[in-house]
Amino acid sequence: MTDILIADDHPLFRDALQRAVLTAVPQARVHSADSVHALLGLIEQFPDAELLLLDLHMPGARGYSALAHIRGQHPGLPTIVVSGHEEAQVARRALAHGALAYIPKSSSGEEIVAAVRAVLDGDTWLPSRLLGAAGELESGEAAAAAQLAALTPQQFRVMTMIAEGLLNKQIAWELGVSEATVKAHMTAIMRKLGVNNRTQVALIASQLAIEPGAMQPLPADDD
Repeated sequence: MTDILIADDHPLFRDALQRAVLTAVPQARVHSADSVHALLGLIEQFPDAELLLLDLHMPGARGYSALAHIRGQHPGLPTIVVSGHEEAQVARRALAHGALAYIPKSSSGEEIVAAVRAVLDGDTWLPSRLLGAAGELESGEAAAAAQLAALTPQQFRVMTMIAEGLLNKQIAWELGVSEATVKAHMTAIMRKLGVNNRTQVALIASQLAIEPGAMQPLPADDD
């Protein structure tokens, strides 16, 4: 039985993806998540999954951060990126981060089916209007991706919440752990990223945003 994972926080589009997957692979077992936190749990639950369809915009994802982390931790999991962005540059960066296909959300059901079949057959896929979009990452973005790939799933969850501006006590409540545990994760995250404070952690995460811009000020907190 083929296990296929779908991560998208829009129920209607998630259902459309599931229908396309079952058209491409009728015998597949489809498992869905509406956040990166839930997706990381699914990946742990189904370590032999044969395909992941990943939305770039969903809770717990900042641009390409989730893609970079998952590709680093699970390089054997073929990944298709789905996104509302139609720009070739966005598709180019997704492929450079390790995605094997890029599906704009304006794509037809037939195109989604074609992408799923192509990737399961070991090929890459792009809609015809984005062909030739392959490229390389800038050095800073590539370095940030490599750093995020080194984080454990729980460290990645904490890092994402830091980048969203949550305080340690809020992160502890969200994850169901103590503040001391969050601080221990913070120490490990900063060591792996080679930084000294939570603002620098957020800056590294921001390098993987689809549209890098001014970062919102982070609240003060005990590191």
